[in-house]
Amino acid sequence: MSNRKDNSKYKLAIGSDHGGWDLKEYIKKFLADKGYDFVDVGTADCESVDYPDYGALVINTLLQNKAQRGILVCGTGIGMSIVANKYPGVRAALCYDEFTAQMSREHNNSNVLVLGGRIIKQNMAAKILQTWLTTEFTGGRHSRRLDKITKIEQEICTKKVNN
Repeated sequence: MSNRKDNSKYKLAIGSDHGGWDLKEYIKKFLADKGYDFVDVGTADCESVDYPDYGALVINTLLQNKAQRGILVCGTGIGMSIVANKYPGVRAALCYDEFTAQMSREHNNSNVLVLGGRIIKQNMAAKILQTWLTTEFTGGRHSRRLDKITKIEQEICTKKVNN
């Protein structure tokens, strides 16, 4: 499913496992109501699936430049966070309130928001989403720190290629 309205600044990719499906469906409605362009990569229902499969689908959508940011939902958010952060260039942030969402954008320039479908209530998810979607990266000293993370990722990838 893809929604497109003129006031969308960027496209989002959203995915969940069965534990996050209910919250993902709520998030899709929230995004559509706010005019965000998004693609839902699954899962299609609450039948048991493996979260790494759907985490990878969202991240690959970003890596293929078919979306600029991602949203992942699983039962606690922990599994999706682990999967997403295996990919170079991904800064997935597991957020549980507005403050963590704000800091993940201002300081870490997070490009993937992760939520726990069994942890976060819908009204809090809406507040987290609104904060995460509208908060800008502040740069400055935080850019220097992200550059160090990028260097670590590059070193790891180089080591894997040379081994």
